[in-house]
Amino acid sequence: MTPRHSAGPPFRLTRDPRAEEERSRRSVAEFLRLETTGGMLLLAAAALALVLANSPIGDTYFDLRDHHLDIPALGLELSVGHWASDGLLAVFFFIAGIELKRELVVGELRRPAAAVLPVVAALGGMITPALVYVAVATAGGGDLTGWAVPMATDIAFALGVLAVAGRHLPSALRTFLLTLAIVDDLIAIVVIAIFFTTDLDLWALLGAVAGFVVFAILHRRNVGGWYVYVPLAVAIWVLMYNSGVHATVAGVVLGMLLRSTAGPLEKESPAERVEHVVHPFSAGIAVPVFALFAAGVRVSAGTFGDMVREPEALGVTLGLIAGKMIGVLGATYLAARFTGARLHPSLTWPDVAAGAMLAGIGFTVSLLIAELAFAEAPHLEEHVKVAVLVGSVLSALLASLLLVVRGRTHRRTAAQDPGSSVRA
Repeated sequence: MTPRHSAGPPFRLTRDPRAEEERSRRSVAEFLRLETTGGMLLLAAAALALVLANSPIGDTYFDLRDHHLDIPALGLELSVGHWASDGLLAVFFFIAGIELKRELVVGELRRPAAAVLPVVAALGGMITPALVYVAVATAGGGDLTGWAVPMATDIAFALGVLAVAGRHLPSALRTFLLTLAIVDDLIAIVVIAIFFTTDLDLWALLGAVAGFVVFAILHRRNVGGWYVYVPLAVAIWVLMYNSGVHATVAGVVLGMLLRSTAGPLEKESPAERVEHVVHPFSAGIAVPVFALFAAGVRVSAGTFGDMVREPEALGVTLGLIAGKMIGVLGATYLAARFTGARLHPSLTWPDVAAGAMLAGIGFTVSLLIAELAFAEAPHLEEHVKVAVLVGSVLSALLASLLLVVRGRTHRRTAAQDPGSSVRA
């Protein structure tokens, strides 16, 4: 007779809440590292800012943006909006500094022959929009202070549009655009530091420089621990702010001080490790919060009519849409025509034209420069910010159309002859 066994308790799969929380946190972080995510969050934050500014709670929105959170002991007298532009945006420029250093050390910028075209394109794409603005402002008797507003290209937004609309284009276009945007950001920071610096406090600036030296020495000696570098970085930021130089410059310099090459016993460089940790915060919090407070302007039925008659707003819009396109494409063509520089074999001039239109997305840095340039003229500042938004969105839409058309051409060419290296 077969013995009877009592049935044991049913098997239950135990859940580890901490493990699930960690997996969820990693998933969110990976989502925020996607290029499309950064662009979407930036656009959503700007759209929300416009809605709030023009809603029944608009006054509350502006009161919050202008509410001061001062720390007198450190010489910090900043509104919520300024904390976003001077503080949180420093994180964005920190990431930009890391990317620039990587390009200089192990990327396209380390080889002069490969770097010539995107660097020349960046210069053309900054000089031409500035000239367009100056020409329009001069013709209309406008304020020339905003000449630098249409110069910048927003890395996050531009690469996000490229990732969505340019999926079938050669990866060389992304490399070209990334290098262009990084050089663009570097020049924009130099412009901010030189032309939009208020009264210079030499002792505070020397203190910031000393902080950079300490940071570099500790990093070179492989001293570890966020509890060492984060307080030091904050101290450098405070000193930079008090020096009169725009505080975001501190973010770029700190990013460039990080080592971009892995050591003998390292799987990845310190710059890669830090960027991996900080990038989700930049894309998910720093840049969207800045846009939330920077893009909030009142738009009425007569706003666009006023903008057409204002040379400052018109100059910014034309500078972003036409100036960037002409400058990037024209400078690239001239460099290829009169030097030994050549496009990547997989790229064509129509591809470059699509990338040039994409460079007209100014957004983040353009909004920042608009705040700095027209700080004494709130009415002009609001209209110029609207011009930045209009110019950036139109550039994004036109670039998307060109990218989709070029993507179809490349896909059709690949389908007809998969092994062909002939340009589409």
